[in-house]
Amino acid sequence: MTTQHNPQRGAAAEAEALVHLQNQGLHLITRNFRRKTGEIDLIMRDQHDIVFVEVKARKHTQHGHPAEYVTAIKQRRIIRTAMIYLQKHPQLAEQPCRFDVIALLTTHPTTFHWIPNAFQLHI
Repeated sequence: MTTQHNPQRGAAAEAEALVHLQNQGLHLITRNFRRKTGEIDLIMRDQHDIVFVEVKARKHTQHGHPAEYVTAIKQRRIIRTAMIYLQKHPQLAEQPCRFDVIALLTTHPTTFHWIPNAFQLHI
């Protein structure tokens, strides 16, 4: 199965996820942090936690739930990229961090499935 990436649809899903998370009390730090290791869609603050958020959207679950597309390989890329972000922002490096996934089913209305602590850094 090949998935096709649609940048406009991805940006719209990220915008929807951002609003949803802000409505839950999180605050945006930055969007689309990119490095050679990968990309983090949203970096947010939830009280004292730094939250690295991966956003996945699909029209349906015919080929699986959107959260299932956050594979172990994708998780390792996000973790490596988060480590780079924290090195560049040492004032945040001592804060507790977590990795969340927000999966959207873009039906009408959009359905959000927010998974806090979806995966963890294993040292």
